[in-house]
Amino acid sequence: MLHREGKATIFISLIVLSALNALVFWLAPNLIWLQNGIILISIVLLGIVLQFFRNPTVQVNVGENFVLSPADGKVVVIEEVEEPEFFKGKRLQVSVFMNPFNVHVNRNPIAGVVKYFKYHPGKYLVAWHPKSSTENERTTTVIEHANGTQVLFRQIAGALAKRICWYVKEGMPVKQGGEMGFIKFGSRVDLFLPLDAKITVELNQVVKGGKTVLAEIN
Repeated sequence: MLHREGKATIFISLIVLSALNALVFWLAPNLIWLQNGIILISIVLLGIVLQFFRNPTVQVNVGENFVLSPADGKVVVIEEVEEPEFFKGKRLQVSVFMNPFNVHVNRNPIAGVVKYFKYHPGKYLVAWHPKSSTENERTTTVIEHANGTQVLFRQIAGALAKRICWYVKEGMPVKQGGEMGFIKFGSRVDLFLPLDAKITVELNQVVKGGKTVLAEIN
């Protein structure tokens, strides 16, 4: 299944690649090796675009105390930090980096109500840059669990990601593992958890959105 965010990109890719092939066939009708080469390159490029926008069905690992990974990728940060935007205090940060070959659907880590949402325009530093969390284009979403615990997570654009999509707004109830957004091309997601949260993953661990439990909260 392909994600709806990919429709325009896939359509444009088809038009451009078709035009390129038609041009080669017109300008070089006798160069069969060139024609075959362009066809092969076009198939590979289209395949890359299609795999990027894939949206496989996910059996959500629902758990009342679970904080699920918001995205497929690799854990690149686990540390205690100061969160200045919403909590204005110390929290445990867990960050997941998505490369261009990961599924880029973003999912709600917990069930609850969206208490805060804000979009921040910004730069496009590489997603693993330490300042990407505060200087890149990003969104900040805070979900409040039924027990009052609040979890903040950020979609962060990277050097290739030029568009962040989101489907939440303040006051909206959300389901654990439900789609909250999409980031086009390489990027990352940061989570900020209570200091007493029990982290259940390790650095460099590969995780799956909506399935891998990153932490357990009270």
